[in-house]
Amino acid sequence: MRTNRRPLATTSSTTTVRNLGILAHVDAGKTTITERILFATGTIHKRGEVHDGTTVTDFDAQERDRGITIFAAAVSCTWSGHRVNLIDTPGHVDFSDEVERSLRVLDGAVAVFDAVAGVEPQSESVWRQADRYGVPRIAFVNKLDRAGADLDTAVASIRERLGAVPLVVQLPIGREDGFTGVVDLLRMRALLWRAGSDTYETGPVPEELRAEADLRRRQLEETVAELHADALEEFCATSALSGPTLARALRELTLGGHGVVVLCGSAYRNRGIEPLLDAVLAYLPSPADMPPVRGTADGAEQERAPEPEAPFAALAFKVTATATGRLTYLRVYAGTLRRGESVLDAGTGRTERIGRILRVQADRHEEREEAVAGDIVAVVGLKAVRAGTTLCAPGAPLLLEPPSVADPVVSVAVEARRGTDTGRLASALARLAEEDPSLAVRSDPETGQTVLSGLGELHLEVAVEKIRRGHGVEVVVGRPQVSYRETVVRGVTGLVYRHVKQEGGAGQFAHVVLDVEPLEEGGFAFGSTVTGGRVPQEYVRAVDAGCRDALAEGPLGGYPVTGVRVTLTDGATHSKDSSEMAFRTAGRFALREALRASTVELLEPVVEVTVTVPEEAVGGVLGDLAARRGRVSGSTTQAGTAVVTAAVPLAELFGYASRLRGRTQGRGTFTTRPAAPAPVPPSVTATLLGR
Repeated sequence: MRTNRRPLATTSSTTTVRNLGILAHVDAGKTTITERILFATGTIHKRGEVHDGTTVTDFDAQERDRGITIFAAAVSCTWSGHRVNLIDTPGHVDFSDEVERSLRVLDGAVAVFDAVAGVEPQSESVWRQADRYGVPRIAFVNKLDRAGADLDTAVASIRERLGAVPLVVQLPIGREDGFTGVVDLLRMRALLWRAGSDTYETGPVPEELRAEADLRRRQLEETVAELHADALEEFCATSALSGPTLARALRELTLGGHGVVVLCGSAYRNRGIEPLLDAVLAYLPSPADMPPVRGTADGAEQERAPEPEAPFAALAFKVTATATGRLTYLRVYAGTLRRGESVLDAGTGRTERIGRILRVQADRHEEREEAVAGDIVAVVGLKAVRAGTTLCAPGAPLLLEPPSVADPVVSVAVEARRGTDTGRLASALARLAEEDPSLAVRSDPETGQTVLSGLGELHLEVAVEKIRRGHGVEVVVGRPQVSYRETVVRGVTGLVYRHVKQEGGAGQFAHVVLDVEPLEEGGFAFGSTVTGGRVPQEYVRAVDAGCRDALAEGPLGGYPVTGVRVTLTDGATHSKDSSEMAFRTAGRFALREALRASTVELLEPVVEVTVTVPEEAVGGVLGDLAARRGRVSGSTTQAGTAVVTAAVPLAELFGYASRLRGRTQGRGTFTTRPAAPAPVPPSVTATLLGR
């Protein structure tokens, strides 16, 4: 039987919508899968290729030049009566903030794994990001046509490295170059893709795979029965699970995060895409399946149901500047948004007007009159909205939790090559920071240089190139510098600080007593044990604000301070001269003095590096990592290839790509992902601080 399905007309119900992301390590095949999905659904009529720079979602010139996804791209298509809104996310660690903002607004995700490599470092990182947001996932093991591809090994890595329960619903037919299809273990049928054909044929399970397929189906039923109460009841009664019971249990386990449905295929050869789309509809949630969105209004927590009739609420998760104007990408959680309406920025209280509403197809747009709950759209006309902004109905304010933003770890000094371009450079940098919240721009108070900070070397390279190409400004870039932090190792107790200032008229008076101690989990925590009303609550909050001001510069080298807990234990006020300003000033100077009296050390950003090299080159690679202060945590060898894992200070990795290529005749590769910051050795600290 030949299957050649094409999209059907969709309804407006939120039950027929899927908002999902494609997540994976770089080069696992995310963009190719997205391209094949668009082709299978009839959205495009010619398949593009990443290596040719012709894919729909990698439309930016830098993405095509580098052959990787840099910016999250949204597309929309229809399949079997459903609207699928899909975001192709970057796989490189330097652009993990794009993934974070996408996951904040998605209902589900497809995690893509290389059938040869299995779970890779960035695969694990994006998986943990999805865990934080509770995003249900299914898995697609890609590249089964590659030499060395093995579904069972990839599934084992999902189980061991991610701690997930894989529920494998397909069995490959053929290996490596001979991969031609899969056995559908739910319906016990074969799906075969013939060479040169864009469709698959269904048929009976090949006789040589019948016993294996029966065994895999039995294992799937047993695993599901262990996890699902209704399935267990049926399994105990009949020693098997019916197709409908198994399908329902798989969906409920996926939505609850108790299991991960695993499919397989080869996106490059266009094999396995249609069953993947069916699985998206069958197992991943619609907006109607999601709980009401939670937010705050007037200090109280509120919920808003994902219904078109509810008061409007949406979250802006991406802002881009295009030739046609400023686009703001929204996830509509509740209500209906119409063109020309005014909406409230819940954070600032400012009202803005919606100019146009667009359904986005990467770099192409389709105008719409309205967007309803569950939609992901772009709007034109918003002037001050940033990523993370909540937009809502003016008469029903609601503030949603924004996506978290990673702290920059690498900085470079930038200046315009021509003095006449200084103003244009400042404008370009401001726009970059507006589009990408993980980029930070500041002026160095000592040198007067403009400093651009981001999540890695590649992140900054892309930003600088965007200034050159998009704004026509030639830029001179300094050597990268990492962002150090200072932290408390041993604090002080009972530090007394009295702030008194009298210059005619009302003066300033604040008396505070602070305890300072390390905070192991990092960040900053403030508390008060003052009793008897000796320091009113409004002044306690002012001391908190003052302490946060003091964290900007530490006593060692002026680096930001992290990992400190401050407790206000006592204080005193003056009936006339005390004020919030006085206590904020006292808090700032008191903590500065306390930090100088504490034992403080320097922290540096560290990354986990995974290096893949020929076996004969591993000795030189290990020696080079040791010279870079790397701590090797693992080394494995398979089929003449060695994989070395090490924790290395980020400052030591600048230029490592060129060095690795030189040591391995161009055959070595490496990937990184953030690890916990580590103390800087005393000898390195002395060098950094010029001592």
